[in-house]
Amino acid sequence: MTRSEFDDIRAHIAAEDPRSGGLLEIARELLDDLEQARMRESLLRTYYLGLLTAARATVAADMAGDSSPMTFLEHELGKHGQMPSGEQIERILSDARTAQALLACLGEPAAPRRSVPARLGGRCVGVARKLRG
Repeated sequence: MTRSEFDDIRAHIAAEDPRSGGLLEIARELLDDLEQARMRESLLRTYYLGLLTAARATVAADMAGDSSPMTFLEHELGKHGQMPSGEQIERILSDARTAQALLACLGEPAAPRRSVPARLGGRCVGVARKLRG
């Protein structure tokens, strides 16, 4: 939705009969929420494009034999306060390994599920135990 479309909707709401105030107020709030979500989406797209561009430039610099290919990526991460340091490094690497393993599992066909015996009827049951006497 463009800025002018938001303005047109606001003008339409403002021209409505003020006696239906409750509904108009809800419409205004929903429109404001939608506009804020749209702005956040635009900002995230901009950050993503910057990060993607930096990643591609880093790989290209590495392939070209640049002496410091990480410069592009380090600059982009530093610009947004995302450079890892200290104990974050191991956690980030662990998270990345876990994410790769999970993504690899998504590509595999699911294991067939065992059918539940009819006598259990889908209930959770435990092992029968006797009290010691």
